[in-house]
Amino acid sequence: MSETHLPGGFVNTVVRVGDTVRRMPGQRAAYVHELLRHFERRGWAGAPRFLGLDEQGREILSFMDGHVAWADAQPDGVASDESLARAAELVRECHDLTAGTPLAGEEEVVCHNDLSPKNTVYRGERLRPVAFIDWDLAGPGRRIHDVAHVCWQYAGLGPAVEDPAGAARRVRLICDAYGLQERGEVVEAVLWWQDRCRRGIEADAAAGMPHAIRLRAGGVVAQVRACHEWVAEHRAEFERALR
Repeated sequence: MSETHLPGGFVNTVVRVGDTVRRMPGQRAAYVHELLRHFERRGWAGAPRFLGLDEQGREILSFMDGHVAWADAQPDGVASDESLARAAELVRECHDLTAGTPLAGEEEVVCHNDLSPKNTVYRGERLRPVAFIDWDLAGPGRRIHDVAHVCWQYAGLGPAVEDPAGAARRVRLICDAYGLQERGEVVEAVLWWQDRCRRGIEADAAAGMPHAIRLRAGGVVAQVRACHEWVAEHRAEFERALR
């Protein structure tokens, strides 16, 4: 069957073959495959199905039909309050399905660890989130880690935000929709993610990893540093909104 390259991949080449997606396995593929099998056994539709390996050694995943928000400019529905709330609800479903399982180990849950609109499938006339893709970085963690990543990426926390008070409201909306009870660490966790992301790109680029070199050359390190500085500047406003 013919192969069609899918846009948006920064690390891996991803192609569509019929109703499947093919990509080379990541370093932790065995864990990710078991996680996707777990979601399938539980009947959760929020992640693709793992269907095995093809003759080239590529993963075969079910194709998740819909709109993936990989481009910078997006329809209004992607950033709507309703979409933010639904994304948070999907994260809660994922976490609740993995809490207390061997996949979570000694941690609270399994975290996706790379949640963003670029890794989200939207459907419907109003474009609501229905699934997450690209689970390569998934692993045991704390609930707040994924929630904080959602706050950063889906609320777009950074210098491009013209209304910090509005952004703080959206962060609270995400935490409300998830049902997060303890919120005192949310802003600190956002800052932790931003610092970790910047340092990770810099380290991988220094190690000669092509995707990180491309990201650094494209100004992503500077962008993430600016986002960290912006969140730190407005930290008190976000913390007030979360109380």
